[in-house]
Amino acid sequence: MNPLVNLNGKRGLVVGIANEQSIATGCTQAFRQAGARIGATYLNDKARPFVEPVTDRLGVEWIEPCDVQEAGALESLFAKIEREWGGLDFLLHSIAFAPKEDLHGRLVDSSANGFAKAMDISCHSFLRMARFAEPLMPNGGSLMCVTFYGSERVVDHYNLMGPVKAALESATRYLAAELGAKDIRANAISPGPIATRAAGGLDQFDRILAQAAEQAPEKEPISITDVGALAAFLASDAARRITGTIIPVDAGQHIIA
Repeated sequence: MNPLVNLNGKRGLVVGIANEQSIATGCTQAFRQAGARIGATYLNDKARPFVEPVTDRLGVEWIEPCDVQEAGALESLFAKIEREWGGLDFLLHSIAFAPKEDLHGRLVDSSANGFAKAMDISCHSFLRMARFAEPLMPNGGSLMCVTFYGSERVVDHYNLMGPVKAALESATRYLAAELGAKDIRANAISPGPIATRAAGGLDQFDRILAQAAEQAPEKEPISITDVGALAAFLASDAARRITGTIIPVDAGQHIIA
């Protein structure tokens, strides 16, 4: 292990574990390997049987239900963090959602309600988490979210999520500017296509995966382990002067026109 990536004693919140293939799972594994204490969320009772085996295997200290659209859910979650730990050192936001009919249709045809729901869950919830985390980070901390290069380039069938992820990236930069004086960093991780359950909701995702493997200079697929390695670094003190960045983990695909 790189001794610079040392999370011993640090307390981290992970939002977004759905199953073993989740990006948040790869990040949690890396956090734990670096010595962090982790609390995690699951969406609801239906999701818990898929999440709990992952969190048990990885040694997550506690799990808590959290539907970010449910009134009081985030308040309850951060109250638990304060009770359990008295503070927080980092958090990972790895959730996104858009109604299927809006995600699979043209952006110009997207409904106002569908667009608003996608923006609330995928972007604004990160801002709300940052607001609750701020008083729990008196000595600074790290806020991380997960984005995709469809935010800045048009990716076939990514549709509604392109503008939503662009908003998430802009929100990350503004968070970095607003919270930097308190030594709270904000960064977005931008993985290449990975075969997660969430990605499976995209139309023709297999073609997006194949295209990425063909375009990327390294000609290798991206894994959740690759993403986890970067997340652990960003959570560590080694990244204390890195903030407001959108960092690709895509085998170099982002440099190809």
